[in-house]
Amino acid sequence: MTRLLVLRPQPDADATVAKAHKLELDAVAVPLFEIQPVEWEMPETGSFDGLLLTSANAVRMGGDGLQALRGLKTYAVGEATAAAAREAGFDIAGTGDAGVDRLLGSIEPDLRLLHLCGKDRREPVHARQRITAIAVYRAEPLGPNLGAARGSVALIHSPRAGQRFAELVRDRRAIAVAAISKAAADALGDGWRTVATADQPTDDALLALAARLCDKPDPK
Repeated sequence: MTRLLVLRPQPDADATVAKAHKLELDAVAVPLFEIQPVEWEMPETGSFDGLLLTSANAVRMGGDGLQALRGLKTYAVGEATAAAAREAGFDIAGTGDAGVDRLLGSIEPDLRLLHLCGKDRREPVHARQRITAIAVYRAEPLGPNLGAARGSVALIHSPRAGQRFAELVRDRRAIAVAAISKAAADALGDGWRTVATADQPTDDALLALAARLCDKPDPK
Protein backbone atom coordinates (compact mmCIF):
# COMPACT_ATOMS: atom_id res chain seq x y z
CA MET A 1 0.00 0.00 0.00
CA THR A 2 1.20 3.50 -0.81
CA ARG A 3 2.37 5.33 2.30
CA LEU A 4 0.82 8.69 3.16
CA LEU A 5 3.04 11.28 4.82
CA VAL A 6 1.22 13.74 7.08
CA LEU A 7 3.57 16.70 7.40
CA ARG A 8 1.56 19.20 9.46
CA PRO A 9 2.58 20.09 13.03
CA GLN A 10 1.36 18.25 16.11
CA PRO A 11 -1.22 17.75 17.51
CA ASP A 12 -3.04 18.23 14.18
CA ALA A 13 -0.79 15.64 12.50
CA ASP A 14 -2.05 12.88 14.78
CA ALA A 15 -5.66 13.97 14.18
CA THR A 16 -5.17 13.74 10.41
CA VAL A 17 -3.43 10.37 10.72
CA ALA A 18 -6.38 9.05 12.75
CA LYS A 19 -8.82 10.15 10.05
CA ALA A 20 -6.59 8.63 7.36
CA HIS A 21 -6.53 5.30 9.18
CA LYS A 22 -10.35 5.27 9.16
CA LEU A 23 -10.05 5.50 5.36
CA GLU A 24 -7.67 2.50 5.51
CA LEU A 25 -4.71 4.59 4.40
CA ASP A 26 -1.17 3.76 5.55
CA ALA A 27 -0.55 7.18 7.10
CA VAL A 28 2.34 8.29 9.31
CA ALA A 29 3.01 11.65 10.95
CA VAL A 30 6.27 13.36 9.94
CA PRO A 31 5.86 16.99 11.09
CA LEU A 32 7.91 19.63 9.31
CA PHE A 33 7.34 22.26 12.03
CA GLU A 34 6.83 22.55 15.76
CA ILE A 35 4.32 25.13 17.00
CA GLN A 36 5.70 27.42 19.72
CA PRO A 37 4.14 30.39 21.54
CA VAL A 38 5.48 33.92 21.13
CA GLU A 39 5.09 36.87 23.47
CA TRP A 40 2.34 39.29 22.54
CA GLU A 41 0.69 42.37 24.00
CA MET A 42 -3.03 42.61 24.60
CA PRO A 43 -4.63 45.44 22.59
CA GLU A 44 -7.56 47.51 23.82
CA THR A 45 -10.42 45.07 23.37
CA GLY A 46 -12.96 47.88 23.00
CA SER A 47 -11.39 48.67 19.64
CA PHE A 48 -12.75 45.45 18.11
CA ASP A 49 -16.12 43.99 17.18
CA GLY A 50 -14.92 40.41 16.94
CA LEU A 51 -12.10 37.90 16.98
CA LEU A 52 -10.83 36.14 13.84
CA LEU A 53 -9.20 32.72 14.27
CA THR A 54 -7.64 30.94 11.30
CA SER A 55 -5.92 28.17 13.27
CA ALA A 56 -6.57 26.24 16.46
CA ASN A 57 -2.92 26.96 17.28
CA ALA A 58 -3.88 30.53 18.19
CA VAL A 59 -6.09 29.16 20.96
CA ARG A 60 -3.56 26.57 22.09
CA MET A 61 -0.69 29.06 22.21
CA GLY A 62 -2.44 32.30 23.15
CA GLY A 63 -1.87 31.87 26.87
CA ASP A 64 -3.48 33.92 29.65
CA GLY A 65 -4.14 36.86 27.35
CA LEU A 66 -7.04 34.99 25.79
CA GLN A 67 -9.16 35.50 28.90
CA ALA A 68 -9.72 39.18 28.14
CA LEU A 69 -10.99 38.34 24.64
CA ARG A 70 -13.76 35.92 25.54
CA GLY A 71 -16.37 38.67 25.32
CA LEU A 72 -15.72 39.14 21.59
CA LYS A 73 -17.75 37.29 19.00
CA THR A 74 -15.47 34.78 17.35
CA TYR A 75 -15.22 33.88 13.67
CA ALA A 76 -13.39 30.60 13.00
CA VAL A 77 -12.00 29.45 9.66
CA GLY A 78 -13.19 25.86 10.12
CA GLU A 79 -14.88 23.45 12.49
CA ALA A 80 -11.64 22.24 14.10
CA THR A 81 -10.67 25.81 14.96
CA ALA A 82 -14.20 26.54 16.16
CA ALA A 83 -14.15 23.45 18.40
CA ALA A 84 -10.87 24.54 20.02
CA ALA A 85 -12.29 28.04 20.57
CA ARG A 86 -15.53 26.72 22.11
CA GLU A 87 -13.53 24.54 24.48
CA ALA A 88 -11.58 27.64 25.53
CA GLY A 89 -14.82 29.50 26.29
CA PHE A 90 -15.33 31.62 23.17
CA ASP A 91 -18.72 32.43 21.62
CA ILE A 92 -18.66 31.31 17.99
CA ALA A 93 -20.54 33.75 15.76
CA GLY A 94 -19.53 32.16 12.45
CA THR A 95 -17.64 29.15 11.13
CA GLY A 96 -16.22 28.85 7.63
CA ASP A 97 -15.89 25.75 5.49
CA ALA A 98 -13.65 26.82 2.62
CA GLY A 99 -10.87 29.12 3.78
CA VAL A 100 -10.57 32.56 5.36
CA ASP A 101 -11.50 34.54 2.24
CA ARG A 102 -14.84 32.79 1.93
CA LEU A 103 -15.46 33.15 5.67
CA LEU A 104 -14.85 36.90 5.56
CA GLY A 105 -17.05 37.20 2.50
CA SER A 106 -19.93 35.62 4.41
CA ILE A 107 -19.94 37.97 7.42
CA GLU A 108 -20.74 41.63 7.91
CA PRO A 109 -18.47 44.15 6.19
CA ASP A 110 -16.74 46.93 8.14
CA LEU A 111 -16.32 44.82 11.28
CA ARG A 112 -13.20 45.59 13.30
CA LEU A 113 -11.60 42.17 13.75
CA LEU A 114 -8.65 41.14 15.88
CA HIS A 115 -6.83 38.32 14.10
CA LEU A 116 -4.76 36.10 16.43
CA CYS A 117 -2.43 34.23 14.12
CA GLY A 118 1.03 32.82 13.45
CA LYS A 119 4.10 34.86 12.55
CA ASP A 120 3.99 33.41 9.03
CA ARG A 121 0.55 34.04 7.61
CA ARG A 122 -1.25 34.81 4.38
CA GLU A 123 -3.17 38.08 4.35
CA PRO A 124 -6.85 37.72 3.40
CA VAL A 125 -7.65 38.81 -0.14
CA HIS A 126 -10.10 41.71 -0.63
CA ALA A 127 -11.28 41.64 2.98
CA ARG A 128 -14.13 44.08 3.61
CA GLN A 129 -13.42 44.11 7.34
CA ARG A 130 -10.75 46.09 9.17
CA ILE A 131 -8.36 43.42 10.43
CA THR A 132 -5.59 43.87 13.00
CA ALA A 133 -3.24 40.86 13.07
CA ILE A 134 -1.26 39.90 16.17
CA ALA A 135 1.05 36.88 16.11
CA VAL A 136 0.71 34.60 19.13
CA TYR A 137 2.65 31.58 17.83
CA ARG A 138 5.33 30.59 15.36
CA ALA A 139 6.07 27.42 13.40
CA GLU A 140 9.68 26.40 14.07
CA PRO A 141 11.20 24.29 11.25
CA LEU A 142 12.21 20.72 12.08
CA GLY A 143 14.62 18.37 10.30
CA PRO A 144 12.55 15.19 10.05
CA ASN A 145 13.74 11.87 8.65
CA LEU A 146 12.17 11.66 5.20
CA GLY A 147 13.64 8.27 4.35
CA ALA A 148 10.13 6.92 3.76
CA ALA A 149 9.22 9.67 1.31
CA ARG A 150 10.20 7.83 -1.89
CA GLY A 151 7.14 6.30 -3.49
CA SER A 152 4.80 8.00 -1.03
CA VAL A 153 1.97 10.52 -1.21
CA ALA A 154 2.64 13.67 0.84
CA LEU A 155 -0.02 15.92 2.33
CA ILE A 156 0.77 19.64 2.14
CA HIS A 157 -1.45 21.80 4.38
CA SER A 158 0.10 25.23 3.72
CA PRO A 159 2.37 27.15 1.33
CA ARG A 160 5.10 27.24 3.96
CA ALA A 161 4.92 23.46 4.33
CA GLY A 162 5.21 23.13 0.56
CA GLN A 163 8.31 25.30 0.53
CA ARG A 164 9.87 23.43 3.45
CA PHE A 165 9.15 20.01 1.94
CA ALA A 166 10.72 21.10 -1.34
CA GLU A 167 13.84 22.23 0.56
CA LEU A 168 14.21 18.86 2.30
CA VAL A 169 13.50 16.44 -0.56
CA ARG A 170 16.31 15.69 -2.98
CA ASP A 171 14.58 13.29 -5.37
CA ARG A 172 11.07 14.51 -6.14
CA ARG A 173 10.34 12.22 -9.09
CA ALA A 174 8.89 9.34 -7.06
CA ILE A 175 6.69 11.43 -4.74
CA ALA A 176 3.08 12.44 -5.35
CA VAL A 177 1.73 15.44 -3.49
CA ALA A 178 -1.78 16.35 -2.37
CA ALA A 179 -1.98 20.09 -1.63
CA ILE A 180 -4.74 21.84 0.29
CA SER A 181 -4.75 24.91 -1.99
CA LYS A 182 -3.26 26.29 -5.19
CA ALA A 183 -0.92 28.48 -3.14
CA ALA A 184 0.34 25.40 -1.29
CA ALA A 185 0.82 23.55 -4.59
CA ASP A 186 2.67 26.48 -6.19
CA ALA A 187 5.09 26.63 -3.25
CA LEU A 188 6.32 23.10 -4.05
CA GLY A 189 7.96 23.97 -7.34
CA ASP A 190 8.46 21.45 -10.15
CA GLY A 191 9.77 17.91 -10.54
CA TRP A 192 7.27 15.87 -8.48
CA ARG A 193 5.60 12.71 -9.79
CA THR A 194 2.33 14.57 -9.59
CA VAL A 195 0.87 17.52 -7.69
CA ALA A 196 -2.90 17.69 -7.18
CA THR A 197 -5.01 20.27 -5.35
CA ALA A 198 -7.99 19.52 -3.11
CA ASP A 199 -11.45 20.66 -4.21
CA GLN A 200 -11.88 22.56 -0.92
CA PRO A 201 -9.23 23.86 1.53
CA THR A 202 -10.22 21.38 4.25
CA ASP A 203 -8.57 18.37 5.85
CA ASP A 204 -11.39 16.07 4.72
CA ALA A 205 -11.14 17.19 1.09
CA LEU A 206 -7.37 16.79 1.21
CA LEU A 207 -7.70 13.23 2.55
CA ALA A 208 -10.24 12.39 -0.15
CA LEU A 209 -7.70 13.53 -2.73
CA ALA A 210 -4.95 11.55 -1.00
CA ALA A 211 -7.12 8.43 -1.10
CA ARG A 212 -7.37 8.76 -4.88
CA LEU A 213 -3.62 9.27 -5.23
CA CYS A 214 -3.07 6.18 -3.06
CA ASP A 215 -5.39 4.21 -5.37
CA LYS A 216 -8.10 3.93 -2.73
CA PRO A 217 -11.80 4.46 -3.50
CA ASP A 218 -13.35 7.79 -2.60
CA PRO A 219 -14.67 7.89 1.01
CA LYS A 220 -18.46 7.68 1.33
